[in-house]
Amino acid sequence: MLMLNQTDLTPGSFILNGIPGLEDMHMWISFPFCSMYIVAMVENCGLLYLIRYEDSLHRPMYYFLAMLSLTDLFICSSTIPKALSILWFHFKEISFDGCLVQMFFVHTFTGMESGVLMLMALDRYVAICYPLHYSTALTNSVIAKAGLSTFLRGVLLIIPLTFLTKRLPYCRGNIIPHTYCDHMSVAKLSCGDIKVNVVYGLTVALLIGGFDILCITISYTMILRAVVSLSSADARQKAFSTCTAHICAIVFSYSPAFFSFFSHRFGGHTIPPSCHIIVANIYLLLPPAMNPVVYGVKTKQIRDCVVKILLGSKDIKSQSI
Repeated sequence: MLMLNQTDLTPGSFILNGIPGLEDMHMWISFPFCSMYIVAMVENCGLLYLIRYEDSLHRPMYYFLAMLSLTDLFICSSTIPKALSILWFHFKEISFDGCLVQMFFVHTFTGMESGVLMLMALDRYVAICYPLHYSTALTNSVIAKAGLSTFLRGVLLIIPLTFLTKRLPYCRGNIIPHTYCDHMSVAKLSCGDIKVNVVYGLTVALLIGGFDILCITISYTMILRAVVSLSSADARQKAFSTCTAHICAIVFSYSPAFFSFFSHRFGGHTIPPSCHIIVANIYLLLPPAMNPVVYGVKTKQIRDCVVKILLGSKDIKSQSI
């Protein structure tokens, strides 16, 4: 039997084909993508600036929010610039190793975003159910270790997935119908057995997403029980209001993810591929663009800091005049 060298079945590069079926609309689709990307970058950098320099925001809740903003910045920057170069300039080629690196970053940081949302739910649980122990339980050291553990969890689980994808033989062409390198989009180009990739990918999804959702559900169940037991209506409203922004962030993050996950497996051919790709991009763009807005609107401390900075800048301008 003739044995083929593995290197002969490894393409030098892939072609990211954008959004198949909507080639004529690529330019129009790029504008909302670009707008959301710019908004996400400005908002998250502004939020990080506030948390860094405002002493009133040096609290566990805002440290976790800073982690979420950093994660969102990495997610956007690892995918959207390449997507825009495809939609605007038709720069579709990406090297094989570059594709694997992009895939690693996308899955690592989406997993970390899920982990940070879980940590923020635990933060709200401790703040509402054990307020007297809040400052002693969530010290800076504990917060740093929790964030590092969440990051390492993603890295250690995604590295094997990257090597499993790298080892596959590719003989079904090198055209990926997507705007970025997604694990299954790349693996489907292989002519080898991808059962291990499929099983491991689902296992990682359960270990990260399933575990985080379970912790979030348990946390908010306990929070709901604690809030309902409060005798004061004002206290109940205040407790609920502190969780509103986080619940909105969870909805923005998990809704597109659930749609993409279930439609790929149960949607069959009823949902066009272009819809899958648009939703996959929205999944990476919507949370980074909306999370700072939600927290800015729903969190009084952040609103006060923004007003303080704006009024300070006005005072400086008036004095210069």
